Order: sequence, then structure tokens, then C-alpha cells
Amino acid sequence: MEEASERREYYSMEDPVCCGHCLFQILLRSGIISVLFIFSKSAQQVLRDCLQWNIMNCPESLCAVAEVKLRDDQYTLEHMHAFGMFNYLHCDSWYKDSVYYIDSLGRIMNLAVMLDTALGKPREVFRLPTDLTVYDSRLCASVHFTSPTWVTLSDGTGRLYLIETGERGNSASEKWEIIFNEELGDPFIIIHSISLLKAEEHSIATLLLRIEKEELSMKGSGFYVSLEWVTISQKDEDSKKYEITRRDILRGKSVPHYAAIESDGKGLMIVSCKSFAFVQVGQDLKENTDEIKSETIKEPLYYWQQTEEDVTVTTRLPEDSVMEDIQIQFLPDHINIVVKGQTVLEGSLYSAIDNESSTWIIKENNSLEISLIKKNEGLTWAELVIGDKQGVFIRDSAQCAAIAERLMHLTSEELNPNPDKEKPPCNAQELEECDIFFDETSSLCRFDGSTLKTTHVVNLGSNQYLFSVIVDPKEMPCFCLRHDVDALLWQPHSSKQEDIWEHVATFNALGYVQASKRDKKFFACAPNYSYAALCECLRRVFIYRQPTPMSTVLYNRKEGRQVGQVAKQQVASLETNDPILGFQATNERLFVLTTKTLFLIKVNTEN
Repeated sequence: MEEASERREYYSMEDPVCCGHCLFQILLRSGIISVLFIFSKSAQQVLRDCLQWNIMNCPESLCAVAEVKLRDDQYTLEHMHAFGMFNYLHCDSWYKDSVYYIDSLGRIMNLAVMLDTALGKPREVFRLPTDLTVYDSRLCASVHFTSPTWVTLSDGTGRLYLIETGERGNSASEKWEIIFNEELGDPFIIIHSISLLKAEEHSIATLLLRIEKEELSMKGSGFYVSLEWVTISQKDEDSKKYEITRRDILRGKSVPHYAAIESDGKGLMIVSCKSFAFVQVGQDLKENTDEIKSETIKEPLYYWQQTEEDVTVTTRLPEDSVMEDIQIQFLPDHINIVVKGQTVLEGSLYSAIDNESSTWIIKENNSLEISLIKKNEGLTWAELVIGDKQGVFIRDSAQCAAIAERLMHLTSEELNPNPDKEKPPCNAQELEECDIFFDETSSLCRFDGSTLKTTHVVNLGSNQYLFSVIVDPKEMPCFCLRHDVDALLWQPHSSKQEDIWEHVATFNALGYVQASKRDKKFFACAPNYSYAALCECLRRVFIYRQPTPMSTVLYNRKEGRQVGQVAKQQVASLETNDPILGFQATNERLFVLTTKTLFLIKVNTEN
């Protein structure tokens, strides 16, 4: 214990904390941080003694995890996101502190916490009926815990299994039995599934992910991402036979950060960099993309521009239109345009006009030009017809120059023209690497399950997606987004059409500190929000605790104010050189899986 010791110090927000080659800078709203570093194995012993962490190998050496490495033809970033960063450790959210992995023999192995600080022996609960080693093009096997008594399983070769498990965690009633299995085409992984019971008819809905080759594509990587929504239903109430009753496919160009079926089965939510859309089975992706563009990129109904005195509106007319086909009604605050008996535009104008002086004319290019004389000269209209979004406003160069001149006082060509101001402008040269956001932005989309149309689209902008976590297994998984320096956790709700995303937790400064971890592989948080954790590809695990009250009096040495709460960051280095393949968090423990070892870290949530 002499060669290393625990180091715990408090710093104000401006103080960097350095240790060897590692730099940690944590911004906390309390103004105080606590950082603990591990320097050697002896320091890890101090960590165990002082923080009451228990880091141990499982009682027996595990049979190697069934890791599937990327092939030479899986070379894109999407392959790496979907399969190279796959989490081989599966947590049963219905029964806490129980984890599963699939070994190289095709066995699903369960490990459960028996005592407060001990894992039970690995227990085989199911064995895949096929020898996976004979398949050269297989993917990693995946499992999802659909309900307390049902599991969906993929063997990585393209076959889907529906398994009834009985009451898991109870050895007397637990028995894994295959109820349904069918070949579904190319290999896939399972990313979500739910159990539904409607009118005494049981069904399982599952979401499958594939990355498939676009043979005729000459642009981009030549691959596209396919999400297949499969529904498997019970044939009749008295039978144990199940069959596929519905298959819908979405396609896109990027692996989704988050995808989940709503708990009532009526919709689907996706967070991704590039958009997804439902396609018909066998439909070409390019054809579908062209259809989407034709629907979303429509020519505006009209164009309009304005001066201080008048407003000019231009709209295209049908072929062979004559003056007798056009009826326009000008009122002081209302307009109605009818062409060949069809109403083109009707509504209340943004401001009053001189209806007697307003005119219209048919131009040579088969367009209708309308001149509206403003009653209030000099007033800038924000829109033509109140609430109408069918037109496009065109600004001329003189108007743009005038607007730029009015905003000139807010800008400067100098980085910091007046540093003595109370709130000086930001100097970009002072930004750190973790202050810079990604160029790509993501969007959150909801799809209706019956119409297969998009009902909600939210542009996440610079709110970087961080991770997802199952807080309540009866609800959809939560997803965590970066908001400035913080990380905010959001819970989707399928039953609330107006407030379908609810903010449930905040991790102060987590958005900032995680950005500096360039080698991070997995991210998670406790279902009760007491801490968040991430791990790197090798060895190191970082734990970020929520702020807790201090047992002693502590002052911010710069401002002199008393600090009531402190959030702590803790770092552990695992005693292995094997790569980390799986990572799961529960309220009290962290599970870290390598090729042959499962590490259990008991997180003491007390102050």
C-alpha cells in the first residue's frame, strides 16, 4: 500500500485535474468536483477498502463468448456500429441482477447475483439446436427479453426463435421451450420486441436489423440498413402454435441510434442520422426514395415578395387558362382566388390592403400575378395569409442588405473586440475538443403502425444521442441526449399523443465529461438514475454519480460559498487485457464482460 494511495481532491470549475497522460475537466453546477484516480493494483485495493466496491471474476472461468468478428466484406461504418460495437451481455430487465451471454458452443448462459457480493455458477438455460460454427456468413447471436415469460432469439444465421421460458429466476418453473422458429432470409440481429395480449389473442412483435448490399448503387457505401417489423401471433386460444401474421420493412442509409416498438404495438420510434421509410417487399430502395422525395419536395403553391408599398403574389396556372377562368375577390383583410372552379388560396391577410387599388394580370409564362397595395406602408409582412404554409417568400438583394445593416452592431470581425465587457463574446480559439459538436445531426421520428406514415419528426440538432436504458420494462426504453454540458434522459410514452416524450432525469455535466472519452465503447445508467457509467474498449470503467449531500462543511475556494452537494467521478481499471464485449448496469451493480471473464462491480450508492 506504500507504492500508491488514493487521491481525492476538490477543485473549482476553472481548475484542471491532471494525472499522468489523463486530463479530466468536469463542470458541475455545484462548482465543486471530486475525482478519484487509480494508479496501480495497490490503489485498486484502496478503492475496494475505502469505497466498498467489489471487483471479482466469476467463480468459474467462462466458456468463450460467441464473438463474431467483422468479415472483409463488412467494411463500412454502419457495419461497425451495428455489429462491431454489439453488446454481448444481455440484462433481463424483468429480473434485476440477472445477466445472460451466448457462448461459443451455442449455449445461453445465465449468471445471477446470489449474495450481496457473489455471483452464482454459470447456468445453461438453453442450447441452440444448430452448430453455428459451420456458417461462414453468420452474425452475432442476439436475445431480447420480451416479457417475464417470453424471449425472442436470433442465432445469427437468419432464423428467429420464439421461446416460452416460464417464470425466469425460479428454477422450479423455468423451462425454455421453442414455440416458434422460422428462417426469415438474410442474417439479422434483434434490437427490440414486445408482448401483446388483445382480445385474449397473444402476439409477439419484434424489430430486426440487417445491413444489405445495394447491387446497382454507384453512390455512397453501396449498403442500406433494413429494419423489419415482424408480428407473430397465436393461431387460436387453445393452441400453442404461432405463425407470422405481419411483416413490414423500413429502409434507410444509417444504423439507427435507437429503435423501439411502442408498448401497445401501435407505433414505432426511431432516432437516426438519416431518415427511414416503409417500403413494399421487393421494392427497390431508389424507387422508394424517389417516391418519398416526390411527396415531401413539392413545388410551392405560390411565391410572394414585398416592398414598403405593396405585395406581389405569383402562382402557376393550369394549361390553356383564360381570364374567364379566374375569379379573385379582394376585401380589406381577406383574399379569395378561384381558378376553373377550384379554390387556390383563401384566407385572412397578414395586414389590411387597399382592395380597390389591388389588381391582377396573366403573364406570358402562364402564371397569375397579383398586386396587393398595403394600407399600412412600411409594415413588413411576416406571412401572406395567416396560418398558410403553401407559399415561399422571396427577398430581393436590397432587402437582405438592409437587414444585414440593422444587425451589424451584433457582429464583429474581431474574435473578442471588447474583452472588458461583462459578457464578452465567445472566442472559438478557446474551445476544447469536447466542446465541438458532431457535424451530423439526428432526428427522432414516430411511425404509425397502421398507416405506416410518419406522424412526428423532431430534429435533434446538436443534441447528441448518448445511450438508451430500460427503466420500466413495461414501457419503451429511455434514450439520453446531450443538452449543452448536461445529459438528459427522456422516456417515450405511447399513450400520450401530445406529450409522447417525458424528461425523467438529468445527469449534470455528463454531456461534457463523456465527450473527452475518445475510446468509449458502451454507455449505461442505473434504472433509478443514481449513476451513469461508460467503459472503454480495454480495461477502464468510469462511473459518474449523481450529486449527493456532503457530510462535512465544504466551501468553494474561489467564490467562498458553501457547497451543499458534490457529484463524484470514479475510475476502475480491470485486471485483464481482453477487450470488453459487454456492459450492463443495474441499480446496485455493474457487469462487465470480456472474452472469458465476467466482472461484477458493486456500486455503493451511499455518500
